[in-house]
Amino acid sequence: MENKKGEDHKGQGNSNYQPLCISPEGEPCLRLESLTKFFAGLMAVAEVSLDVSPGERRAIIGPNGAGKTTLFNLIAGNLLPSGGKVFFRGEDITRLPCHRRAHKGISRTYQITNLFFNLSVMENLVLAAQALEKTKFSLFRSITSYRHLYDRGMELLSQVGMEAFKDVLVKNLSYGVQRQVEIMLALTKNPHLLLLDEPTAGLSPAEAAIMVKMLKKLPLTITILIIEHDMDVAFELAENITVLHYGKVIADGSVEQIKENKTVREIYLGVK
Repeated sequence: MENKKGEDHKGQGNSNYQPLCISPEGEPCLRLESLTKFFAGLMAVAEVSLDVSPGERRAIIGPNGAGKTTLFNLIAGNLLPSGGKVFFRGEDITRLPCHRRAHKGISRTYQITNLFFNLSVMENLVLAAQALEKTKFSLFRSITSYRHLYDRGMELLSQVGMEAFKDVLVKNLSYGVQRQVEIMLALTKNPHLLLLDEPTAGLSPAEAAIMVKMLKKLPLTITILIIEHDMDVAFELAENITVLHYGKVIADGSVEQIKENKTVREIYLGVK
């Protein structure tokens, strides 16, 4: 692995960074140790080691095929690694299935929208809030009778100023608003770690600006790891950036350090 200016594989590129939440015994929120994934003879992720501090905002960038989404799938549990380990808040979760990781506080979004389009925004939020609880729905009860679930949905809508959308069917929303709703679904259970896979993909510049504003409002009790192809969005949201190329980490550091990194400029940004 090539060591360039600004590489810091402990996620501490910003010296002014002060997280509000603390993992058990001072552990990083997320630690990857030599994480590797093979698909037949193809190495999609190659011995990636990374620490992400509690409350940190970190972007994962790289060209198409760099292994970014595969890395997310290994963290979330959608895929099991060929080698290496994943630690979450000090616990080895390498072999845990994705639903167990969700219960422990890992939440994610995907590149494509996954919503119930024939239900209202509030109904989507209530279903997401119920998913990790023992609460069971009854056909003979109004959705508003599940007060704690309904209140959680209203809380999320209020946080982002979207109360007016609560009764609107998702299919009638613009794509940009649908993406915002999907992120709210991922937030319903107050996750410790939020994985965002290209949240501004397919959005207009105006919609992307609204998304960035929404994400910047999220509390520092939530650690955010984001895959983003829009460099302006990545640089505005992230404190630290990890760059992947052919499954390997080629650079890691603060935003300014990544901007100045010659290898990144040549391989990813196309600037010599």
